[in-house]
Formats: sequence, C-alpha cells, structure tokens
Amino acid sequence: MLVLLGIGLLAGIVTAISPCVLPVLPILLAGGATGRKPLRIIAGLVLSFTVFTLFAAWLLDKLGLPQSLLRNVALVLLFALAATLLIPRLGELLERPFAPLTRRRASGGGFLLGASLGLVFVPCAGPVLAAVTAVAATNDVGVRAFALTLAYAVGAAVPMLLVAVGGQSAGARLRAHGPTLRTASGAVIALVALAISFHVDERFQTALPGYTRALQDRIEKTHRTQRELAKLRGTKARAATRVTSGGLPDYGAAPELHPTGRWFNARPFTIASLRGRVVLVDFWTYSCVNCLRTLPHVKAWDATYRSRGLTIVGVHTPEFAFEHEASNVGAAVKRLGIEYPVVQDNAFRTWNAYANQYWPAKYLIDRDGRVRFVHFGEGSYDETEAVIRRLLGVRGAGAQEMPDTTPVDLVTPESYLGYERLARYAGSPLVHDREADYRFPTTLPQNDLAYAGRWSVEGERIVAGRDARLRLHFHARDVYLVLGGRGRVDVFVSGRKTRSVAVNAYKLYTLRSGLPDDAVMELSFTPGIAAYAFTFG
Repeated sequence: MLVLLGIGLLAGIVTAISPCVLPVLPILLAGGATGRKPLRIIAGLVLSFTVFTLFAAWLLDKLGLPQSLLRNVALVLLFALAATLLIPRLGELLERPFAPLTRRRASGGGFLLGASLGLVFVPCAGPVLAAVTAVAATNDVGVRAFALTLAYAVGAAVPMLLVAVGGQSAGARLRAHGPTLRTASGAVIALVALAISFHVDERFQTALPGYTRALQDRIEKTHRTQRELAKLRGTKARAATRVTSGGLPDYGAAPELHPTGRWFNARPFTIASLRGRVVLVDFWTYSCVNCLRTLPHVKAWDATYRSRGLTIVGVHTPEFAFEHEASNVGAAVKRLGIEYPVVQDNAFRTWNAYANQYWPAKYLIDRDGRVRFVHFGEGSYDETEAVIRRLLGVRGAGAQEMPDTTPVDLVTPESYLGYERLARYAGSPLVHDREADYRFPTTLPQNDLAYAGRWSVEGERIVAGRDARLRLHFHARDVYLVLGGRGRVDVFVSGRKTRSVAVNAYKLYTLRSGLPDDAVMELSFTPGIAAYAFTFG
C-alpha cells in the first residue's frame, strides 16, 4: 500500500507542474489574494476531486442526470464567486442567509472555491489516472483505489498550495489597495471560468509542449508501477509458469468466461465444460479491421478442426458504444459468416479475467484446461495453426491456405476522430459536444487530418452537419472508416472522385483499396452520418 501511495503522490506532483494545471493557477492566485485560506482552498479541491473522480459517474447514472452536470455546477459557482468580488453588495446579500451558521464570514469561501476547482481541474492522463478511471467505471472502488486517488490529489495539491500561499502574501502586501485587488481578482476568476466554459483552456494546453512527459513516464511506466496498478485493477500479466517437454509454455489454468450480453451460434457454456477439447478464445470486435483480417484464418481453422476436437469462442469486447448492441453484433456475425460461438463481453469481465489488452488476441487452451499459447494482433497464422495441430495431436492436411494480409510496410497509424483519442489533428480549434463550423488548413502534413463545414465533435465520434467534409493525408494501400447512420460518403483522392459509399449500418467501410499511395483523401458526408475511426492496410 505504501508503494502505491508513493506512486500516486509523485504522479500527482508531476501533474501539478504540467500544462494541465495552468488554467487553474490564476484562480488559486486570486483566491489567496482575496483573503481565502490557502489550506481551505486546497482541502476543497482534494476532497471534490477524489470523491467525484471515483463516484460521480455512478451517482449521476443512478439519478438519471447528464455526466456534464457537476462540471457545469462548478462553473456556475465560479461565476457566482467572481460576481461577489466584482459587486461587494451582491456578496453581502449572498452571505446573509449563512450568517447564523458562522461568525467568520469567509470561513467557507475558500473550501467552496477549492471544491469548484476540483470539478473543473482535468489532469494530464497517465497510467495512474487511467487505472483509477477503469476501477471507477466498474463501480468496484475499494480502499486501495480511494487511497491512490487521494494520494494523487494531495500530490497535485502541494504545488498548488504554494501558488495559493503566494497569492495570499501578495494580497497582504497590497492590502492598501483592497477594493482594486478584490475587483481584479473577481475579473480573473470570471475570465478563467469563461475560458474553461468554451474549452479555450484545452486549446492553450495542447499548444504547449508536453515538458513533463519524460518525467511522468519515469514514474508511471516502470515495471513496479505497472505491477501495482495491475493489482489495483485486479489483473496481472500472464506469464509462463513452466515449459513442458513438448516445448510449449504453460500459462496456468484458463480463466472462465464471464458473459455480459447475448450468446450467438450456441447455448451458454463454460470453459470448464469443454475439458477434453482444445479451445481457442479469440478477443475481437466487429468494427476492428485488424480483427476482420484474422477472420478468414479463424473460420478456416473452425471448418477444418471442429470435428477433430477444436472449439473456437469469439469473445466480442466492444470498442465503441454501438458495438454494445446485441442486434448489431448479431448482424455482424451473420454478415461475416461466423459459425462458431460468439459471446458478448460488454462489461470487459472476460477481458479483465484474461488480463487482455489487445484487439485481436488469441489464447489456446489444451484439453486439460490450461493456456498454452498466446498471440496478440495479426499474423503468425502458420505458427498458431501448428500449435492447434500439436494440441489436437492431428496429422495430415491442414486448413485451407489463406493469404496473410497483415500490413508489412509503414502505414498511417489508426486514427480516432472523437476528441477523447483524437491525434494528429491539424484543423480549426475543436468545440466539444455541440455543432460548430470548421475550416481546412492550407497544408496538411502526412498522417494528419482536419474537418471542414459543420461538425459536432463528441467523445468517441464526429457527427456530420451541413457541408461536412474531412481531409486525411494518408500513406497506405487500403483505407477503412467506421461509420454509422444512413446516407452517403463521397470519396475524393488527390482531387478526383473515386467512389461513393452508401452508409446503412454501424460498421467498418472500405474507402480505398489498391496499390500503396501517399495522397490526400477528402470525404464529403450526408448530414447525420457518424464517423468513428480510420484504420489502414
């Protein structure tokens, strides 16, 4: 526990000296300068950040309230505080109802200011914060998770406390100019709250270099840290316990399936019930092109070896919200010609039981129920089939030969379009969760993309409005895009229209296939079409 607390504390300190903390510094300075106790400001920030990071999503979901409610409430409180500083008479009116509760009029102001900051403060995400978020998403918050989050918040608060104390000292030296200082502080808080409301702070942060990234990696990406965070999540890396005389590693007893959703092509069963058969557990999701490229091989193994003792289980763990829908998964199973059992893993329980981290991933289990072979990603099909044949003890002809379509050349990396994972974006400043106008830049570097026309940019997708267009400078042979809704996408490459894609379901669509190319692709969208992520081959 002490090691985990130390990791959280150091990670928090690094966060507090990163670009992510810059938007709240003026408010801390102004709060201290107007007489609010620095310790009370920091106490409010630490408590609200800890509690709401762990429990806000669960609480709002139970109450049926939007996830943005608490952030909006915090912004209203910041504006109200600014108003009381700008208009002293308004401050007196707001404090009057609370006068019977305390003789010290400002006793709660610092804490309330800090609590508001705790709701709008967005740290630079790293493995520590990611682990806390994952635990909170499963509603399985224990003592270790609470302690780590608190340590992280305290670490972030230490440098901020120094800023607030500096503001208090400056305020004491400028006491003769009290009214002017009060008005200036109110204006600072109002302007920063306004900037946060319109996401100006995010544009400012992303414009600055990540000068603490190397330091963050040295703390959060060490083997010791990863081991502690894995224990927090309740998972651990799968390591071979021994190597058998046959030369295959033994990774231990196979974890059980934990279905969260429907079964397809089979009645529910367990791994234990398959004892005596060789089992291939295949983690996939139907809009992942890497998964789709492995399917011909997996289906060939099923056709060849099912009668000889092989059972394949496709564990469908969704990447996007629409992939949770059983009807969408069922349609994909039918469309892709999958005949082996598929089970939904919407809550990632089977994924976590296997400590999996990849799409696709394959785990081969022998007749005694032990994991004997693991492969992540595409490729190595001959090696995987050789292990299947060894575990089955079969000879003779193998499965039908399938071409290996795994990309071997450098191609544009997978590119997500929603703001949560958007990278290599070169267009107009983003406006989150509401429709806005965008313009293309004059030039577009290789692997970058940009939007034009009316778009609504959401967390995991973008939704087309009037005259919605997208440009991408790609280097690849094949270009795919996950789309949803109903309408049409016109595809232009180097200014020439190459195809028109009819969109009628949430799935992966092929925009281009052919010889390798380095070119600019422009897409024109029917209003209402949703786009999620590009993949390349």
